[in-house]
Amino acid sequence: MDEEDRLLQVGDIAKATGKTVRAIHHYEEVGLLRPHARSKGRYRLYDNAALTRVRWIGKLHDLGLSLGQIQQIVSTWESASSAPGAMSRIRGVYQQKLEEVREQIAHLETLEHELVASLAYLDTCETCDPAELVAACTNCNLHDKSQAEPELVAGIRGSNGHCRQGSNHR
Repeated sequence: MDEEDRLLQVGDIAKATGKTVRAIHHYEEVGLLRPHARSKGRYRLYDNAALTRVRWIGKLHDLGLSLGQIQQIVSTWESASSAPGAMSRIRGVYQQKLEEVREQIAHLETLEHELVASLAYLDTCETCDPAELVAACTNCNLHDKSQAEPELVAGIRGSNGHCRQGSNHR
């Protein structure tokens, strides 16, 4: 088996990574990816390191980095005078992203708790008389008045920002 038989074409890379052929060509145009060789028919051929690079680009995209920022990371890496210096710079980028991801997770966990509380609150509404009018919800007696109404529920019943009758402003 010769080397050309082990190399991958653009379509193979696209299929293996879930990216489009156009995206892979674009990565090459902006200097993020280089073909390993060209076939006799002049097709771009890539080695397995290209798969790793394209997946890495995808993960950085998932973290919210633009192609320009990814180019900067590659440039920083390639221009570093020492391996420890390069790793330190990359570590700084990753550390910042980790902090941002943790903030996003905390925010999403808060939203999750709000949704769980809202669903639990709304489950009580299923016991309401089906003939009850929506307007009666402002004076509902089915819910525990000592429990704060979840904002996702209170907001739907609010009237242009006014407080409900009989409720305390939260």
